[in-house]
Amino acid sequence: MRAGSAIALCLFSFVCLSQCTPPTCYSRALSLSKEVMTLLDKIHTYHRTKTCAEVLPVIFLDVHNSCITTKLRDFLYVLMNHPSQYCRERPRIMLLKMKIQNLYSIITRICYRDLVFFTDDCEAIDTGHSRPHYAEDRLQLLQEER
Repeated sequence: MRAGSAIALCLFSFVCLSQCTPPTCYSRALSLSKEVMTLLDKIHTYHRTKTCAEVLPVIFLDVHNSCITTKLRDFLYVLMNHPSQYCRERPRIMLLKMKIQNLYSIITRICYRDLVFFTDDCEAIDTGHSRPHYAEDRLQLLQEER
């Protein structure tokens, strides 16, 4: 009976561990960007951090946009040099700073050359609206139809 329960325990632990896969650079960057956006939304709506969020620039993170590195760096600069000491010490602001530092580090160092950027529309990170970008072959087809 003891051997049977040991085998069942080993089998159960193997089944639990087999479904766990380590995150790839892409999946980690994508999930961290979603976490940052969720945290930013909380900071903008929470009554204790709402005044701190007024200084922060508007940002819409897209890990497929090549402008994300410069925008993250600029956003991190604003967070680190926030005019209010009270805001710099708020736990949510400190958590946001840590998450953005991690995301910036993942994109620029850990996953360097692993991520594929599909666009370089810097305005989309500021506004959340991306312009349609036609590839050369699509432009050629559009011109031929006219």
